[in-house]
Amino acid sequence: MSLLRLLQLVFIMSLPVKLIADEIRPGVLRTPDSRFENLPGYDFEPNYLNIRGYRVHYLDEGPSDGEVVFMLHGEPSWSFLYRKMIPILNRAGFRTIVPDLIGFGRSDKPISMETHTYLFHVDAMTELVEQLNLNDVTFFGQDWGGLIGLRVVAENEERFARVAIGNTGLPAPTSTQSPTTPAFMNWKALNQRMIDAGDIPTGRMIANLTGDPSVQVAYDAPFPDPSYKAGALIMPQRVPVSVNYPGAVANAAAWEIFRRWEKPFLTAFSDSDPVTAGGDVIFQREVPGAQDQNHLTIKGAGHFLQEQKGEELAEVIAEFMRNNPL
Repeated sequence: MSLLRLLQLVFIMSLPVKLIADEIRPGVLRTPDSRFENLPGYDFEPNYLNIRGYRVHYLDEGPSDGEVVFMLHGEPSWSFLYRKMIPILNRAGFRTIVPDLIGFGRSDKPISMETHTYLFHVDAMTELVEQLNLNDVTFFGQDWGGLIGLRVVAENEERFARVAIGNTGLPAPTSTQSPTTPAFMNWKALNQRMIDAGDIPTGRMIANLTGDPSVQVAYDAPFPDPSYKAGALIMPQRVPVSVNYPGAVANAAAWEIFRRWEKPFLTAFSDSDPVTAGGDVIFQREVPGAQDQNHLTIKGAGHFLQEQKGEELAEVIAEFMRNNPL
């Protein structure tokens, strides 16, 4: 490589990220729509709400008068994760609402990690539910979708009729000891190294974990460059692993709601996710509405079970709703 070419590369790499980012206002980025064109299996119409000054994307598919299934993704995925499930639930007569968290998917992306607090995301998804005036809702959440969504459910219980979860939890530590698994703490340490390096390989990570290289482009699509990835980078560090963490007290309050929750509650965890293994048993034991439900373990799937067993999971949710009519 010539010296001139080397200097050109050094110069390009040293340019401030904001020069190539789509900054809609100071500190907020918006991924160009072109990044989401021609993604396999994802031809849904985008919908948007203004929430706290951010444009928040959500999918709204199926019959408008159908019972609502509200499904929430986690870290570092987006609503693309539910593309295999949405058509099945729609054919069963249900309306599916599937948002992108702020900082993910087609939603706006604050560039400051400080914006991405646990409470910020709970409040944003609560406002989305309120703006859409959703009622008699069946909630499903995975990963951070569960951590955030279960808080939304507990704090707005009158709007929710059923709950189903997979590969998630609601950590509410009551001491400085971590209630999380060693696998999660290993992931948290690896994530900190990603933060230090300034990037997280979103697409490659999910492709590797699911064994499907074809999804890499879709999970990279929301992030044209690392400046868009503040939320994806910091969220693992926001999981309450001790009572000193923000969210620990609010999660404990949410657990008090679920310990008297008599509405139907289902767990559908996968068999190959070391991060959340055993978390389903806690809900089965503690939540009254989980008694006598057909809890199951979905075989042959890892952390992102919607990717590997999405069709099966959708059928499970549809059956759960039919077996527990309003």
